[in-house]
Amino acid sequence: MTSEILEKVQKVFANISVKEFMTKDVIYVKPDRTVAQVKEILRLKRISGVPVVDDNNIVVGIISIEDIIKCLENSTLNESVNEYMTKNVVCLSEDATLQDVIKHFERYRYGRFPVVDVQGKLVGIVTKNDILAAVATRLGLLYLHDERRREVLEQDVLSRSLVTGEEIDKKGADFYFKIDYFDVNLAGIGAAQLKKFLISKGIPEQDVRRIAVATYEAETNVVIHSGSEGEIFCFLAPDRIIVRVEDRGKGIENIELAMKEGYSTAPDYVRELGFGAGMGLPNMKRFSDKMVVLSEKGKGVVVEMVFYLDKNFQEL
Repeated sequence: MTSEILEKVQKVFANISVKEFMTKDVIYVKPDRTVAQVKEILRLKRISGVPVVDDNNIVVGIISIEDIIKCLENSTLNESVNEYMTKNVVCLSEDATLQDVIKHFERYRYGRFPVVDVQGKLVGIVTKNDILAAVATRLGLLYLHDERRREVLEQDVLSRSLVTGEEIDKKGADFYFKIDYFDVNLAGIGAAQLKKFLISKGIPEQDVRRIAVATYEAETNVVIHSGSEGEIFCFLAPDRIIVRVEDRGKGIENIELAMKEGYSTAPDYVRELGFGAGMGLPNMKRFSDKMVVLSEKGKGVVVEMVFYLDKNFQEL
């Protein structure tokens, strides 16, 4: 999936500057740090490598989990980073384009590339996740267009609203987004696209905010808990907006328990990233005017939320 998305991005957005999607707040270390200290940094930050810079912020090396494993094997964790870092670092210029970045990933097969200015000073770092998350969020790459939407929904055209009981034509949804990634760090791309869509339709700011927050929580739940792909549907009406989020994953065994604040089945590594605090469903209920959750263990989850608008609007 990652390779397929990168290929699509490269074809359409080849000339985007790396400065638009690189991570600027870079975690780095100095050469005199011990390998053991770097090991702890990687564990706490849940990353797999960091650049090494001198006192002038010039990139002089990079140290990764592979280097640390070698030190573990040789019992040299207490020695300096300078002895075990990779010194011939492949860097990207801050003037590089997305096409240049992808060529680097294809050629060197590294997990990350430092980005430097003309003096060799560290100004950012790029991973594949930076491309997938930042570029997709900014440019709407993952928003599926009408033709793709018809393919996805071909076998399931009509369903009923869980709230009103009325028939819903999912094929005719005003907004559709497929959650087809399993990295919790990417959660929120769909909510961001929905927010941008609602703003373009003239929905009041206060309504857009609560819809985006509730949708973000629902999207994050799919990524953390379902173990499957998911879908976001949005339907516009003059007086209300309905958002429906579906997955076909593990399901919820006890919905009443899941609705309690603080209850969570998220694994430890997800909690360490700041997710899975047990506030997803409670926040969705808090920000929506009506919400219904339909689920069964092993058969996925359907969450439908209704948001009544502060004032009617006319679709542009």
